[in-house]
Amino acid sequence: MKTDDFDFDLPAELIAQFPLAKRTDSRLLYVNSKQDSLRDATFKALPTFLTPGDVIVFNNTRVVKARLSGIKSTGGKVEVMIERIVDAHQVRALIRASHAPAIGSTLQLENEITAQVEARAQDIYTLRFMHTQPLTELLAQYGHTPLPPYIERAATLADESRYQTVFAQNEGAVAAPTAGLHFDQSMLDSLQTLGIKIAWLTLHVGAGTFQPVRSENIEQHHMHTEQYHIPAETVAMIQACKAKGGKILAVGTTSLRALEASALAGNGTLVAGSNETNLFVTPGFQFQIVDCLLTNFHLPRSTLLMLVSAFAGMGTIRHAYLHAIDQRYRFFSYGDAMLIEGNTYA
Repeated sequence: MKTDDFDFDLPAELIAQFPLAKRTDSRLLYVNSKQDSLRDATFKALPTFLTPGDVIVFNNTRVVKARLSGIKSTGGKVEVMIERIVDAHQVRALIRASHAPAIGSTLQLENEITAQVEARAQDIYTLRFMHTQPLTELLAQYGHTPLPPYIERAATLADESRYQTVFAQNEGAVAAPTAGLHFDQSMLDSLQTLGIKIAWLTLHVGAGTFQPVRSENIEQHHMHTEQYHIPAETVAMIQACKAKGGKILAVGTTSLRALEASALAGNGTLVAGSNETNLFVTPGFQFQIVDCLLTNFHLPRSTLLMLVSAFAGMGTIRHAYLHAIDQRYRFFSYGDAMLIEGNTYA
């Protein structure tokens, strides 16, 4: 299967550069992949697509201020985008500079932070922060909200809250689980009042989620690795729901990847606990846990577009995206949402 199979033309003006005034003001495109049908709706109508007893699974990761600017020891400008926090002092990061920094050299970031370049593997550098202060404290004090590269503006104070879900709890992500950005506390309360059960997991989203697929054949692409944790309570809730014939709705591709990776590791059984995954979901993948997916619209030629194509079917997704462009839906992180009823037997 070719990467070109997942390409499409998107008018630049449809890339949302700012969030809407209210989180729940987004539009919602309902996609029934079994019937290959579409329905235009609003996000506030989400509860009408669910039944009491269904389970919604959210990713409660919290975004850290992962973007840092500074200079190399040679004087050249550098921008660091942390891809993953390894421990209290070490990170893996993407670095933008006119010339790649040398291994062993130092970076002076935000005029306050000294980081040593320890290693490089393809595009990912290993950096060690030369401070006694914990890394998370340094980032909170000096870092910037890591808006995606297609948002062509500097992060503002408002982004510190809007590029974060209202239920963000466990710090460690360097990109937001954007499907969750549409929910406010009122929507969460309404869902529970209607008998919809809410479950949690944590997957720390890495900057690799924005990395393009550069290989011509998608099978040659190497997926980035991310850490996840699924509580025993979430496993029990999902198992009980499935036993009663209810639906499991994953909020975001990150929640879906964690659930399906856990099921793969457990030979078909969802397993509680912590693990890592580099699961690359492409057409032909057999879904074992997730019945429905709430997601945003994704970049052309991206692993996320390949994932939703696997979930709904390539033809259905092409149809949906053409419709969304025609109807002027807003795309990407601050854009509108899509609710997909999966065709897991396709």
